[in-house]
Amino acid sequence: MSRALPKYNKRRVTFIGGAAAVALSGTVIAGFALAGESPDNGAKNARTLAGPGTITCPDVRSKLPAVPASAKAEVDRNLTLLNTQIQEANKRLVDTVGQGGPNFVQNAILGPLKDKRVSTVNRIATAIGRTAAKPQGLDALAGCTLNGAGTNAGGGAAGKPQAGGNAGNAGNTGNAGNAGNAGNAGNAGNAGNAGNAAAGTITCPDVRSKLPAVPASAKAEVDRNLTLLDTQIREANTRLVNTVGQGGPNFVQNAILGPLKDKRVSTVNRIATAIGRTAAKPQGLDSLAACTLNK
Repeated sequence: MSRALPKYNKRRVTFIGGAAAVALSGTVIAGFALAGESPDNGAKNARTLAGPGTITCPDVRSKLPAVPASAKAEVDRNLTLLNTQIQEANKRLVDTVGQGGPNFVQNAILGPLKDKRVSTVNRIATAIGRTAAKPQGLDALAGCTLNGAGTNAGGGAAGKPQAGGNAGNAGNTGNAGNAGNAGNAGNAGNAGNAGNAAAGTITCPDVRSKLPAVPASAKAEVDRNLTLLDTQIREANTRLVNTVGQGGPNFVQNAILGPLKDKRVSTVNRIATAIGRTAAKPQGLDSLAACTLNK
C-alpha cells in the first residue's frame, strides 16, 4: 500500500500538469486570435471593405441634332473629351478615398467635373451653330452623379472601422465618414485643417498681355474667353473660402487648383484657335494655365 500511493500521486500530478498546460496553451492561442482582430486588422481592412463607387453622366451624343460635316471633327473631339473627363473624375474618386469632409465628393470632384462639361458641351453647341441651328439646353446634361458607392469604414481612432464613408486616415479622430456622399470618406483629423487651413487667394498668369495682335474677326470670341478666365479665378477663390477646414494635405491642389488649371487650358486653347483662324496661331498659351495659392 505504501508503494502504490506515490505512483497514484505521481500519476495525478502528471494529469493535472498536462491539463494546465493545455488550458494555458488554449489561453495563449485565444490571446493571439483576439490580437489578430485588433486595430491592425481594422486598419488594414478600413480601405478595402468597399469601392468608392463610380461617376455616371448623361449621354450627350444621343441628344445632338444632325451634325454638319464642317463641325464633325470639332464635335467628335469634344465628345471624346467628355469621356476623358469622366475617366479622370473616376480616377480622382479612387485616388482620394479617405480624404475630405461631408461635401468632399461634391466640392472636389462632381462640381469641377460639371464645370468642365458645361464648357465642353457649349463648345459642341457653338461648333454646330456655325452652320446649322445651334442646339439649346445641352448644359442641362452637364451634371453627373455618384453611383454604386459601398459603405466603408469611417474615420475613427487608430483606423477602427465605423459606419460611414470610406476609411478615415488611421490614427485620426474626426469626421465619421462621408455617409451623405454615398460612401466616400471623411478625412479624419481635419481639426488642424491640414488641407485648406486658411483661404488665401489664387493668382494666375495674365493671358491678355501675352497675346499677339488679335484679328477683328476673332476679337469677340477672344474677349469672351478672357472674361471667362477672370470668372474662373473668382469662382476658384469663392470655393477656396467656402471649403476652409476641409480636405487632406492635397485638398486645395486636387479640389481647386487642379480643376482650375484644366478649365484654363481649355479656355486659352479656344483663344489660340480663334486667333489662328485668320492669323498665326499663338503657341504655348497653355503654359499660362497653372495658378498658385498665396497666403
